[in-house]
Amino acid sequence: MVKFGFALNPSSRIDLDKTDREKFAQLVELEPDVLKCMACGSCTASCTAGKFTPTSVRSAILEIQNGRWQQALDMLKGCLLCGKCTMVCPRAINTRHLILAINEVYQSGK
Repeated sequence: MVKFGFALNPSSRIDLDKTDREKFAQLVELEPDVLKCMACGSCTASCTAGKFTPTSVRSAILEIQNGRWQQALDMLKGCLLCGKCTMVCPRAINTRHLILAINEVYQSGK
């Protein structure tokens, strides 16, 4: 067999069958707009804090959907709740309320 110099790293695989869907359901109940996100990146591009910290609402939502909620909480720690991302969102998601809902649902599980 020919070796191409790369291999899959088993530790980086995400088992979506083992993710906590119950907490995501709670998040959807609190803020149904999370399902409207199309991961366009407008929020991240307009983020003032994102220039200095790894803050990204889009990436945080994707991390939560992949079951990595601690990484999502770490990403949102730098958020200033200024509202710029809400103004530029093409789906009119209230990202401030979404970030507060994420913190409410996932901080309570610690």
